Amino acid sequence: METVQTPPTYPKGLDFEQVWAALMENREQLKETDRLIKESIERHDREMKESIERHDREMKESKAEFNERIGNYINLFGDFTEYMMAPKLREKFEEYGLVFPRTNRNVSVKDKNNNILLETDAILENGDKAMMVEIKTQLTVERIRKHIERLEKMRKHADLHGDSRTFLGAVAGVVVADDARKYALNQGLYLIEPAGNDLSITPPHGQPKEW
Repeated sequence: METVQTPPTYPKGLDFEQVWAALMENREQLKETDRLIKESIERHDREMKESIERHDREMKESKAEFNERIGNYINLFGDFTEYMMAPKLREKFEEYGLVFPRTNRNVSVKDKNNNILLETDAILENGDKAMMVEIKTQLTVERIRKHIERLEKMRKHADLHGDSRTFLGAVAGVVVADDARKYALNQGLYLIEPAGNDLSITPPHGQPKEW
């Protein structure tokens, strides 16, 4: 039996041309909607990228400004050591029977033959003793350990060059955590902290350690 094709039916009152025109119009609307969505996504991605770049740039500028301020503060603290702290330290240490008529700042030892290299912020000296002082804005346990290593290197260097003086150690900090304070004092070091317009020196627990 031959199959008879039944022509499509359209809503009442509409013929094929009208339905096709409506479909074409709808397709164009879909294209326009798709284009608008694509543009919206691209604009959002672009704005997000610009926002991230702007945030990164502001963070870098903020970090650079912060580092500059910290650097200036550390330098200021170093200058404070030279012009105010060093004389005051000598005066304060006299309260513990330690008299140091001389102070040297930014002392370095470069003994390449014996592989001894070190730098320290200040050394207070007399004929028999020398107090090595390390100054940090924020004093930590790790920085205290490094100063102890510095003292050990200085002792080795002194022995190799006939320097029989006794070396003592002190650490100074604007911000000192409780664990760092306890560690420094337990290791036989003097602890130096600002106290208003003055300085505070806390002697170590027990006898000061000598190198």
